[in-house]
Amino acid sequence: MKLGFLYAGQGVQHVGMGADLYALYPEFRTVIDASRPGFDLRAVSFDGPEELLNQTRYTQPCMVAFAAGLTAVLRRLGIAPSVTAGLSLGEYSALHAAGVLDAQAAVSTAAFRGAAMADAARGVECAMVAVLGLDRSGVAEACAQASRLGVAEACNFNCPGQVVISGEAAAVVRAAKLCKEKGARRCLPLKVSGPFHTSLLRGAGDALRSYFETVPFAPPAIPVLFNCLGREMGPGDSIPALLERQVQSPVYLEECIRRMAQLEVDAVVEIGPGKTLAGFVRKTVPGLPCFSVETAEDVPNLPEQLKGVSR
Repeated sequence: MKLGFLYAGQGVQHVGMGADLYALYPEFRTVIDASRPGFDLRAVSFDGPEELLNQTRYTQPCMVAFAAGLTAVLRRLGIAPSVTAGLSLGEYSALHAAGVLDAQAAVSTAAFRGAAMADAARGVECAMVAVLGLDRSGVAEACAQASRLGVAEACNFNCPGQVVISGEAAAVVRAAKLCKEKGARRCLPLKVSGPFHTSLLRGAGDALRSYFETVPFAPPAIPVLFNCLGREMGPGDSIPALLERQVQSPVYLEECIRRMAQLEVDAVVEIGPGKTLAGFVRKTVPGLPCFSVETAEDVPNLPEQLKGVSR
């Protein structure tokens, strides 16, 4: 069976994530215990407090360690991806699944990325809004019209009818109002700690460029669909350059999901807390089965779910 693994990004983390997996699966314990991001990752993930886990510099390595541990558990069961992608931070977990980074390099790199993003966002009064029911051109027009108040940019293209805008608070609020006037069904404010995937994160991109000189990137063993491309890398692309670009440019998740379908995966497995990405898959490619795996209870159910797939 050909599977696409799709990894969750920042925002769905919660205190206690992975504690049940840690108790039951030695592969998961190995990844968590070996993670050294400069703080007690197990304590922050399992015990919090929530205010600490939700800080970007802690969230990112905790999420990547969770994903790497769960990927190891699934591999032991013979469940492995043929193609992989992730939402924002989830791209680092996807790269680990593809053999580009080992688990500890992925966690350490995520820790650096989280700190760099937090530093770049410091002092910026930011906002993020999910715009529902307005096409991309309408969102782009609203952002352009609001730009006199500051930076407002489309930062995530998640699925048909859902575009997220981010940037400086006054400009984003104005852009959201304009989106409603242009026919958006709803504009939902999101809780964020920075203007992620916008030009305001250029400083984080610069920091990552230098850091990546110390990171041993291996060639992908399977296709990785990159956020800033919506597809696999091309002959002129490099992974470090794409990751530097990713942090300060839009995420084309809808295109990544469509590309998975074009590559004829039989099903998608969402790895990470929550089921948000499964919803995006259903809205983008309605006939493509998607199963979410987060807990120790989910793990033994997945092989049976996959047996029922036919395309």
